[in-house]
This record gives sequence, C-alpha cells and structure tokens, in this order.
Amino acid sequence: MANLNEKRRDLRAKLRNRERVFAAWTSLAHPSISEVFCRIGVDFVGIDIEHSTISQEQSQRIIAACQGNGSLCLPRVASHNMEMIKRLLDSGADGLIVPTVSTPQEVEQLISWCKYSPIGKRGFGIARAQGYGFDFDQYTSEWNDISSLIIQIETIQGVENIDDLLKYEEVDAAMVGPYDLSASLGVPGELEHPKVEEACKRIIDACVRHGKACGTQLVEPDRENLKKSFSSGYTFAVLASDVFLLWKWGDRMKSLVTELRPEA
Repeated sequence: MANLNEKRRDLRAKLRNRERVFAAWTSLAHPSISEVFCRIGVDFVGIDIEHSTISQEQSQRIIAACQGNGSLCLPRVASHNMEMIKRLLDSGADGLIVPTVSTPQEVEQLISWCKYSPIGKRGFGIARAQGYGFDFDQYTSEWNDISSLIIQIETIQGVENIDDLLKYEEVDAAMVGPYDLSASLGVPGELEHPKVEEACKRIIDACVRHGKACGTQLVEPDRENLKKSFSSGYTFAVLASDVFLLWKWGDRMKSLVTELRPEA
C-alpha cells in the first residue's frame, strides 16, 4: 500500500506541476493488453468504459494487472453515475477520468462522490481498495490528497465555463475530447477546423492559468506529433489505444492483402 500510495502521490504532483505524463488506453477487456502497455513505462493506463463493453468485474482485473506491473490505472467512467464511481474506486482505481464535464455543479457533484469527508461524501467501505480491511486506515486517511481527478471538456458549454471548472482544488487536469468537441461546435470530425483549434487553445490557456495539466489523445502518436502537442501546451498525452492500434494495423494489412492476393 505504501508504494502504491507514493505512485499515486507522484502522479498527482506531476499533473499539478504540469510535468509530462504519458498514458496508454484500453477499450478491450483482457488484462494481458494492459500488462503489455505497462511494460512501456506509462504513468497510467486509462480504461475506456464509456465506449466499450468493459464491465465492473473486468475493470477490477485490469486495475489489478496495471498495479501489479508498476503502473496506475484511471478508468474513464461511462457517465456521471455515483454507483459506478463508487464501485470503481472501491475496486482500487487510482483516480478517475470523467467525460463531458460542462458546469461547476457537475464538478462539485463529482468531488462529493470521489473524495472522503470532510471534502466529499464518498462512502466508507471494505473492498479491494482498502486491502479488504488490512489497509483501511492508511487508504482512507491519504486518499483525498493522492487521488487524481481528470475532467474531459467536450462541449461548447464546457469551454465557456472552463475557468469555473478548473478553480476547484480537487480537479487535477482537463482532457480535451476533440471528436465530441468538434460535434458540439457543429463541425463533427474536423479536428483541425479553426473553431476546434480555438476551443482547444482556450482550454490549454485556462489550464496554464490554474496550474492544471492539460491532456489530449493521439490516434497515431509519433515523435513529431508528440512534440507538437507538448509545444502547443498539452502536458499529458494518451498514446493511441488498443483499438486504434488494431484499426491502423488492420488498415495496412487490408492494403497488403488486396495488393498481393492473386487475381481470380
């Protein structure tokens, strides 16, 4: 528990100091995938519960696999749902990523669900997170200070309210959701549209003002686009995902199969 809590403390400090943070991303349920990701030395693995069929039980196995292989694990919940958040945290998640956060009231609600009193109203229980009771005192006394909360900005309203969303001490980072943001701006999928780029810049600038990390996800990360992202003001990067990797591999293989298949 002591080593795990130090890792949690270090991640939160990196986010708040705007140091570079690297993350992997899984949308497929098998923990072996996360074990492979951990071997590259990422700071954390995100579980995409929002756009996958990954269950609560599968999430716990992925969390355990990540922690057992030296990385932290931050699930992205499917919605603003107290029950889901409570169960993921008690399963041992090291923090949370929450999609589509647009108002201060939503932030306050999330804090109340994620943090113990006196900051929040998270319920005290005995589960994997607390070492099934063996680590209860240490876990509950340190959790508020070492857990990470990352909010995703994916709407026009979220961009307009960005300063009010980041003013809360418990929010450690904002992550841009470019596809949903482009749709909210009326240009779905046009990630390089001036409206999308301006909205992203507003989020980045606000993170600088408030001393919070700002993250993005790259479909095909390489040295060039990672450097471009960091020079633009992002401080953490999600390095593709298992689905993205399979998609891009499949696209290349499809071309090879088509090219080399003998004509009938």
